[in-house]
This record gives sequence, C-alpha cells and structure tokens, in this order.
Amino acid sequence: MKERRRSKVVIRDHHHHHRRSDSMAAADRSRGVVRDEFVTYAYILLYIALSSGQIFFNKWVLSSKEINFPYPLGLTLLHMIFSSVLCFLLTKVLKIFKVEEGMTLEIYVTSVIPIGAMFAMTLWLGNTAYLYISVSFAQMLKAIMPVAVFVLGVAAGLEMMSCRMLLIMSIISFGVLVASYGELNINWIGVVYQMGGVVGEALRLIFMEILVKRKGIKLNPISLMYYVSPCSAVCLFLPWIFLEKSKMEEGGGTWDFHFLVLTLNSLCTFALNLSVFLVISHTSALTIRVAGVVKDWVVVLVSALLFADTKLTVINLFGYAIAIAGVAAYNNHKLKKEASSRVISETPGDDDSESIALVSQANTER
Repeated sequence: MKERRRSKVVIRDHHHHHRRSDSMAAADRSRGVVRDEFVTYAYILLYIALSSGQIFFNKWVLSSKEINFPYPLGLTLLHMIFSSVLCFLLTKVLKIFKVEEGMTLEIYVTSVIPIGAMFAMTLWLGNTAYLYISVSFAQMLKAIMPVAVFVLGVAAGLEMMSCRMLLIMSIISFGVLVASYGELNINWIGVVYQMGGVVGEALRLIFMEILVKRKGIKLNPISLMYYVSPCSAVCLFLPWIFLEKSKMEEGGGTWDFHFLVLTLNSLCTFALNLSVFLVISHTSALTIRVAGVVKDWVVVLVSALLFADTKLTVINLFGYAIAIAGVAAYNNHKLKKEASSRVISETPGDDDSESIALVSQANTER
C-alpha cells in the first residue's frame, strides 16, 4: 500500500515537473520570438537610418562647398576599395568572419561579376545624379524601381506577366510622371543618370535572385561583400581612368582630400551594405523593399527641411503618393504570391536559415 502511494506521489511530482518545464519552455520560446522581432526591427531601423543618412552624406560630399569633391566615380571607387580592404582584413587577417566555401570560378564569372558590375553601375550613376537633381526628386524617381525589376524579371523568366501586375506598374509609372511634372527645375541629365542607376539596381537584384535561387548559393553578408567589392572596384576603375582621372588632376589645386570625412563616408557605406544583407538574411528581400519605401519618404521630407534647393510642390507629393501606393500594392501582391508558393513547396529550413546559421556560426567562432 505504502509502495503504491509513494509511486503516485512520484508520478504526480514528475507530472508537475514536466508541466513546469513545458511552461518554462513556452515562456522561453515567446521570449525568443519577441527578441527575434526586436532584433529584426532594430536591423530595419538601422537600415533606414544608415540609408537615408548615407544619401545626405554623399550629397554633401559631392556638392558642398566645404568638402569640394564633385567626383561621384572617384567617391564610389573609394567606397569599394575601402570595402574590399575591410572585408579582407575581417576575414583573412583578423579571422573574425569566415568566407564560405562553395564558390567556383564558373559561379564567380556568371554571377558575382555581373552583380559587381551592376552594383558599380548603380552607385556611379546614382551618385552622379546628385550633382544635377535634388535629393528628394532623386528619391521620387527611384519609386519606379519595381517597374524596372518586374520588366527585367519577365525578360529573365523570373516573373509572370499578369493584368494585375500591369495595372500596378502603370499606377507607379503614372505617379512618378506626375511627381516629375510637379518638379519645378527639372534637369534631364540628372533624370537620365538616376534612371540608369535604377536599371542597374534592378539588374543587380535579378542577378542576386538567380544566384540564390537557381544556383542555390547562400552567402553571408561579409562573404558576399568579400566577393563583390573587389569586382565592383575593378568595374569602376576603368571608367574612372577615362572620365575622371584627368579632371581630378586638372583640378588638383581646387579639391582637397579630406581624409577623415571620406573615411567616415566609406565606413557608412560599408555599414549600409552590411545592414541591407542583414535585413535580407533575417527577413526577406521584400521587407527591404517595404523598409525602402519608408526610407524614401523620410528622405523626401527631411531633404525638404534641410536643403535650400528642394522646393516640394503639391503636385510633387501627390504624384509621389500615387507611386508609393502602387509600390505598396506591388509588395502586397508579391507577399501573397510568395506566401502561396511557400505553402506549396513547404520544406523545412528552406528559407534563409542557412545563411543566418552561417552568420551566427561565424560570430560564435570569435
């Protein structure tokens, strides 16, 4: 009898302990989820702050009287060299991060070089545009990005043509046109440069998608920068020799090399590129697009407050609002499509978990 009572007590104890460990695990899990959400939002905020800050910083370096460095190619080249050296130091010398294996010459030639070249083109043309047009107008023109991504995506066979998408694209284009119509002193050279930058960025996103989806390569942020930066630097070096080298030599006395400002600028760019990859690896490429929309509004409104050359008109803002509504619809459509395709091909750990695992693994190996 005593034996049975004791065994009951033991079983009750065991159940009680089991329940407690269950509730503790649940509490831990919910804490983990909250922490993950917090980390994700922190990354997104970091991205928005760095991205908008960098735009103003570049504009200031390129077109201010104090710094006097009107050489977008030179500036971008500096960024890429800085990024290459820093990645090399972090991975090979200090060994803080590991560069992932699995990179072959074929993948390098077919994917990394196009990504590097497009990245170089985007930065060069986008930065050159700041010499001609205001920051806020440049941002408004950038709203056309989903259209470029979609059109090129259809050409590359990554996207399907549909009536809804065509409608969304028309809305965005119309909004951007209205915003441009509202721009008081429009400079067509600047518009052409900005559009070139947008096409470059769209191509880069498509090459990235091909690299990850078709070739199935997941690189952590540092590895990607380690491979892409030197390639972008080389792609920028060639036009720099032909287009800006002589100008810089001629104006040798007029422009000063502000070492500290340019180093800080390069460091900001590096942090920005890193934060883009961090947000993508923690969420998705879609989140970065949504965060990008928020950032664009921040930039447009802040530049109206900061810069004298920015005169926003009602037509400007109205057109931009239409374009942004279109971008939001595009993101929403993408989200639904991605969600439905994920349900169809639900494979555990299929997402970006590998690259996150590798990033965290690299961090713990310190």
